[in-house]
Amino acid sequence: MSGFTLRPATRADLPRIHEVRHGTAENRLTDPSLVTDAEIAWYLDSAIFLVSEDDGGVQGFTCADHLTGYVWALFVIDGAQGRGHGTALLAAAMDLLRKQGHRQAFLSTDGATKAAAFYRAKGWHPTGINMKGETVFRYWL
Repeated sequence: MSGFTLRPATRADLPRIHEVRHGTAENRLTDPSLVTDAEIAWYLDSAIFLVSEDDGGVQGFTCADHLTGYVWALFVIDGAQGRGHGTALLAAAMDLLRKQGHRQAFLSTDGATKAAAFYRAKGWHPTGINMKGETVFRYWL
């Protein structure tokens, strides 16, 4: 990992995290009410919430539920994609889930996106379609 660091997210990071979340061409959040302040607070206070930062500040983040193994979010702002932020964030979250005793992780995303291709390239396997029409991916830890 060169040129950036990973660390737990803090409340002070939230404005930039929102910029990152809304700074991606894919998977735009069209209905902000789908992500509540309570969910964000829970991930910050109780779960896995990591950021990746470089000299330009926070460039990406991931959130994973340490109780279920569900990866709730992984976003890298468009201008920083392709530099290893997403790979490092995903690997760190998987390592933390493994240390919590999980043997698998899962997530869902639109199956026809760069994100889906990213997960496939990292060894994630599609297992079906959820009720929202997204592809569910599983990764064996």
